[in-house]
Amino acid sequence: MQPLKNPASSIALRVATAMHQMGIEGLPRNYELVYEAYSGSNPDLVRDFIALGKVKTQEALDALGRKYLPHHHEESILARHNNTVRAEMSSFINLLNREKLSLTDYGRLIGDATRGMMTHTDLANSDLSHHIQALKAATEKRAAENSNVVKTVVEKTEQLADVQREADHVELAKFIDPLTGMGSRRAFNKALAKVYANPDLPLLCGLAVGEIDEFARLADHLGPTVTERFIKQIAKVVKAIAGKDDLVCRIDGSRFGLLFYTSDQDEINRIVNAVRAKLKATAVVNPGSNGSFGPLTMSFGLCLSEQAPNAFDLMTFAERALGSSRASGGDKITVYGAVESSYVPKDWIIYKPHVV
Repeated sequence: MQPLKNPASSIALRVATAMHQMGIEGLPRNYELVYEAYSGSNPDLVRDFIALGKVKTQEALDALGRKYLPHHHEESILARHNNTVRAEMSSFINLLNREKLSLTDYGRLIGDATRGMMTHTDLANSDLSHHIQALKAATEKRAAENSNVVKTVVEKTEQLADVQREADHVELAKFIDPLTGMGSRRAFNKALAKVYANPDLPLLCGLAVGEIDEFARLADHLGPTVTERFIKQIAKVVKAIAGKDDLVCRIDGSRFGLLFYTSDQDEINRIVNAVRAKLKATAVVNPGSNGSFGPLTMSFGLCLSEQAPNAFDLMTFAERALGSSRASGGDKITVYGAVESSYVPKDWIIYKPHVV
């Protein structure tokens, strides 16, 4: 019996081969960029990557990386943010220094006028008028300067707020799938790692990895633009049924990961079957003939956290179960270990005896 092909492993092999053929250096940031382009999870990235031509320089790849994978170029972004903040703070300091000198001059003029008007001798009308006009002119100048200071402070504050917004966007972009707006593969991997934060007592969770059956055939018929809308529609269905208590992410293509914060297999099956039933009721129209492709089916592989010793194995086992579902005709849920004689459940003891 031939071993089942892991979809993620297949893409990884294609990425490594493509990088070798195109002469792209095997840097981690290059690998993720090419992986994203080949997985098709970001159509804009795919188009820009193809537009680079056959010869892709490191400079061009980094420019693309800064646009779509900014987390690999955080040093340059942070340096730019630091320079901006330093420039704004320096401008603030200069503004305050000018304001200090202006206030000093205004105070000196008020003092001179006060001393002149508080003299024991009677002032002539011309002298009194001179002091009043000087105070009026200085006060009007001070009011104008105050207005300019307030305006400048508001502008500087807005510029610093823009820097903060950009920094927040860069941080958020690491974990958001640009097409669907749901969690990305990176967010999914981060959540899986948290399950095993305490390796001796992992969280009791269930992981389901699902993929639309015959997605490659559908994508060929639908075309890139319609395929994007199609994936968005799938994501909306999956996210709506899974709810807010669990994590739903798009891994790549039409593969979605659902991390359920429960080990109740019946409850997980109920939700997964609800997703499958809703998708089957979703009509997919062939834009060429206006005919329907028939029921939309989705296969799933399920693995419980107690079946895997770490996050890597949890994902691998779920994908292996998904491969079994697809190999047996699709439109199925396969639970890892349910039909494998090699699987032996572990004895998860909450309270372990202390060994002296």
